[in-house]
Amino acid sequence: QVQLVESGGGLVQAGGSLRLTCAASGVTFGGRAMGWYRQAPGKDREFVVGISWSGGSTYIADSVKSRFTIQRDNPKNTVFLQMNSLKPEDTAVYYCAAGALPSAQTMAVRTQIDYWGQGTQVTVSS
Repeated sequence: QVQLVESGGGLVQAGGSLRLTCAASGVTFGGRAMGWYRQAPGKDREFVVGISWSGGSTYIADSVKSRFTIQRDNPKNTVFLQMNSLKPEDTAVYYCAAGALPSAQTMAVRTQIDYWGQGTQVTVSS
């Protein structure tokens, strides 16, 4: 059974930081890019950030560039999203995603996503 389990969401004030964790099980972690999407109320799910299988390259949406970073720990099948300088417009449910291919850029293409987590709520107050 494939599981991507997110944790670390919560309520934070604008300007604060949060670190999300995604733990993968039941899925072949090797060879897959990983990443994060988010969905705000009334909006479509949007790409946030992706990381290549090796962890050597990342692909980041312009809206979060310079504020969000992604890392992965392959031996532990875990991916991390560090979010700094949070803004109220970052409020959303954040979803971990496992890609079909090794490249970070492919995570921005929804048809290249094989698996999704259940999501974790991030709320940024002004």
